[in-house]
Amino acid sequence: MQQVKPDRCQLPKQADPADARHAYAHWKTTLVTGDGANGFRRVVRLDTPDGIANSTVSEGIAYGMILSVYFDDQELFDDLFRYSLHWVDSTGLMAWYINPEGTKACPGADSPTAATDSDEDIAFALIMADSKWGGSGALAQRYRDYALRQVALVKKHEIEHETGIVKPGNQWGGADLLNLSYFAPAFFEVFGRYTDDVAFWDHVIDVNYTALFNSLNKANGNAENGLVPAWSNAKGEPVTAFEGAPTHYQTDSARTPFRIAQHYCWTGDPRAKAYLEKVNAFFGAQGAGKLTDEYELDGTPRPAAAPIASSRSAVIVGCAGVAAMTDSAYHDFALEAYDLLKTLKLTARSTYYQLSWTAMSLAFMSGEYVDLTQNVKKK
Repeated sequence: MQQVKPDRCQLPKQADPADARHAYAHWKTTLVTGDGANGFRRVVRLDTPDGIANSTVSEGIAYGMILSVYFDDQELFDDLFRYSLHWVDSTGLMAWYINPEGTKACPGADSPTAATDSDEDIAFALIMADSKWGGSGALAQRYRDYALRQVALVKKHEIEHETGIVKPGNQWGGADLLNLSYFAPAFFEVFGRYTDDVAFWDHVIDVNYTALFNSLNKANGNAENGLVPAWSNAKGEPVTAFEGAPTHYQTDSARTPFRIAQHYCWTGDPRAKAYLEKVNAFFGAQGAGKLTDEYELDGTPRPAAAPIASSRSAVIVGCAGVAAMTDSAYHDFALEAYDLLKTLKLTARSTYYQLSWTAMSLAFMSGEYVDLTQNVKKK
């Protein structure tokens, strides 16, 4: 296994792969079900802020595929991916929401739509499956065939070709509306190498890094803290994506430090390092045990999201902890984040979401979540 490079990404000194495996087992026991899964298995949202319990979202299937491939659970991986195929929309990408009964996608919408964060995560998971297992497992075609198809669909439908901006979904968004937490530069480098399309994906990385840094500015009050808005445009201006949509830093935008730390740990990209210096300084000054679940862009904690001693968000703590691994000055912060995560109790507001990020953060922080695709190329 190609471990993270210690000069770029230091594991917490108490990191133990057994903690990550325990978190994965707990995640699987708690969230994976065959009920309403159309003959396969799915990841269930037991409790969610929107009040729709026991539904499934494509994001959860993608998280499950990433976790199951890293923890060598091929049977679950195949079931989750086949479930996703059962719910593809007219573009060939998975509908973002499935009702609890497993009978309808995106109820109330004119037609199902897909979400880019899950689709790019599914693509990476398929590439990993090709690298780790090869062949086809229980699937009708090879992992390679599905991976190439998935990357092509993301490229066609979820990248704005005029600009290179990552769209939030296959039927909306672009330079006028984007979600920076969907920017996954480490995955995009893999896509370029895997599909012999490096120039395209390098351009996407360049453009979206520009959008990321555009969002950190004096007007937003976040020029030095790395707190990206939940929704913005490519100029960096916060944008209300839909009625009630947030523009502050919250449990979606909190994924940005993880994705950028992943890029730095895997490639050493200097743009990633420049971003991480900002966000590490902000979170490091507080300590992992004192983080709140939401912040105004200027770093002011939002009172409604103040941490509860027994329940806070793994996505906030875990993603900040992974970012802290990239700078030895914040090693104590990473240690504290790791210890909080391994309690498996950071489940504020959504057991599904927070257990998923508990497992993924511990996988990264214990050295399990690494790039195994270096030698995998299109054949």
